[in-house]
Amino acid sequence: MPIKVPNSNQILSLLENFTLTRWEDISADIASDFRRRRIEKNLTRKQIAEQANVALPTVARFEQRGLISLEHLIRLAMALGYTSEIRHIFSSPKYQTLEELDLIKKNQNKKKATGK
Repeated sequence: MPIKVPNSNQILSLLENFTLTRWEDISADIASDFRRRRIEKNLTRKQIAEQANVALPTVARFEQRGLISLEHLIRLAMALGYTSEIRHIFSSPKYQTLEELDLIKKNQNKKKATGK
């Protein structure tokens, strides 16, 4: 049986999940996704700003440069119906190694971190 070799687009897509990105790239991706969802719902910047009780220039700055406060991001997410997604952003523990998973399990019920 021949082995199926992924094409370059599939490889790049897989590698994207394993590369470290800069905060600016993540911010730009979030802003781009927000804009796409806003347009899908046929909302103008002005309309979403009014629904979220956020200034119109804040929405424009977010979509153009990815800059926004956490409060305004939460308001915009809620206005688009993404309350659960934004609320649960850090709800599940993430780990990269088995050692990190062991540490997470060990510290799950702690109230604060201590230095080494």
